[in-house]
Amino acid sequence: MSEDNLTAADSAPQAKPRVVVLFGGRSSEHAVSCVTAAGVLSAINRDKYEVIPIGIAKSGQWVLAAGDTAQWSLSASSLPEVPPSSETVTLAEIGGGHQLIVAAPNAVPQELGTVDVVFPLLHGPFGEDGTIQGLLELSDTRYVGAGVLASAVSMDKHYMKVVFEAAGLHVGPYIAVTDRQWLKDAEAVRKQVDLLGFPVFVKPARAGSSMGISKVDSLDELDAAVAEARRHDLKLVIEAGIVGREIECAVLEGRGTDAPRTSMPGEISVAGGSHEFYDFNAKYVEDDAAVLSCPADIPEEAIARVRELAAAAFDAVGAEGLSRVDFFYTPDGELIINEINTMPGFTPKSMYPQMWAASGLDYAELIDELIYLALHRKTGLR
Repeated sequence: MSEDNLTAADSAPQAKPRVVVLFGGRSSEHAVSCVTAAGVLSAINRDKYEVIPIGIAKSGQWVLAAGDTAQWSLSASSLPEVPPSSETVTLAEIGGGHQLIVAAPNAVPQELGTVDVVFPLLHGPFGEDGTIQGLLELSDTRYVGAGVLASAVSMDKHYMKVVFEAAGLHVGPYIAVTDRQWLKDAEAVRKQVDLLGFPVFVKPARAGSSMGISKVDSLDELDAAVAEARRHDLKLVIEAGIVGREIECAVLEGRGTDAPRTSMPGEISVAGGSHEFYDFNAKYVEDDAAVLSCPADIPEEAIARVRELAAAAFDAVGAEGLSRVDFFYTPDGELIINEINTMPGFTPKSMYPQMWAASGLDYAELIDELIYLALHRKTGLR
C-alpha cells in the first residue's frame, strides 16, 4: 500500500506506540471481556508496543489493572472481575496529547504519559454500543474497532435488522418488544409470537455472548424466557426459529481505500451435552462443547456468497476494524443473515480469531493488524 492511501496525515508515531488494553466494563459480559483481555495481553507484541492494561470495574471506575493474565481466566466456578481501587485512571487531552492521569483522594494527580491507541475489549452495553467510542472520539483518541454509529446500530438487534433490510440483505422473521409494549399489553405480544410459530428464540436486544437467550418451544414457556431476557435488557427481539446450519464469517477492514477483507467461512457445531444452541458455556467455559469447521463444508458458490454478504453487512452498518457476521444456511441453499458483532469474542479459542488463523492470519498477527488500522485512522468525522 502506498503512503498516499494512508488515512491520516499524522500517521502512526515513530516511537514505540503506547497501547491501552481496555477491558471489564459495566455490562453483564464483564467476565467475558476480562477473558478476552487475557488472550490479547498474552499475544500482543511487547517488543513493538508499550502495553498498559486498564480495567473498568462494574461500578464504571477505570483502574490500572494487573498484567498477570492468569487473574483473568474463566472457569465454570470462577468469573474474573476487575476490582475497584482507591486510584482512578482518567484519559485527558493535555497540551495536544492524550494523557493518562491517575488520581487518588488527597493526592496530587499523576501523569502516566500519552496514549497512541486504545484497544477496547469491551462486550455489551457501555462498551460495544458506541458509548466508549463516543468518549474516545471526544478526546480525539484513536481506537480499535467500529465507530459510534456502527457500534450502536450493531449492538441493537432490532435496528441492526432494520439496516440490513434497507441494504437488501435477507433477515428472518422477528418482532421487537419494548419495555412499554410488554408492560402495557403482554397478551398482544404473546399473540404476535404465536404468529411467528415455534420454536422461537427470545433475546435481549442489546446483549451478546448469548447472555439471556432462551429457546422457546411453546407459548407456555414464553413468559419465563421474557423474564430471563429482561434481566439483561428491557428491550427484546424474538426471532422465529430457522432450520439451517450456522455459518460465520470474519471481516477485517481493508487498508486505505481497499475493500473489507473476509476470512473463509466457518461452521460451529455444538458437540452434545446439554446445549440446544451455542450458549454461554459452550462458547467460553467448556473446552470441547463447540467445534469449528473452517472452511465450512458447503459448496464453493455458497462460500463465495457468504464472503460477499459478510462484506456487504460490514459496509451496511459502516463498521471499521473488525466484525463477525453470522448466517443461517438453509437446506435449499438460502443464506439468511442473523447478526453482525463489531466486537466479537476475541479469545484465542473464539471463532473470529480461529477463522482468520484458518485463513492464514494468526492471533498475534491479527492483533497487530487491528492496531495498525487504528493508528492509521483519521480522528473525527471520516
